[in-house]
Amino acid sequence: MTDPSPRTATDPNFIPASPPTAPVPTPPTQPPAPAETRAPVPVAGKPAPVQGGPISGSHLADQLARIEDKCARIEDKYARSEALLSRVEDKVENASTRMNEAARQSDLAALRTELRGVADRTKRLPGAGALVLTAVITAVLTVVLMVAVQRLNLQNLLPPPR
Repeated sequence: MTDPSPRTATDPNFIPASPPTAPVPTPPTQPPAPAETRAPVPVAGKPAPVQGGPISGSHLADQLARIEDKCARIEDKYARSEALLSRVEDKVENASTRMNEAARQSDLAALRTELRGVADRTKRLPGAGALVLTAVITAVLTVVLMVAVQRLNLQNLLPPPR
């Protein structure tokens, strides 16, 4: 423990006083130029250098209040930024959901188109009635041809079975 009692914000020695500063020597100036060639140069006011000495408690309280106000403004900005980022995150999430839904709809549309093409091709295939009719005609023609072969004695043209 370095200090027997901690310093408070109302203590005049809370913020150590800065050492007095020596005035800065100015370089010698040149004689002024004629008015026609010289443009007016704005002179910025420099703050007075801080002189060492005791700092009053009210000055410290004012400084602390300004620091607290600045911290409060920074916290407010942080909260607004956080809320803005939250809204942006929600919007991005909603947009990605919509894009996924659009992609699904596109996939469904492609699937519907493909199914429509398959349905059109299967509609052009012969139905059950046409297949039964073809089978009956094939059976009848086979019987008729076999009877003709036997009546015309054409079975002798076939090679003997082994």
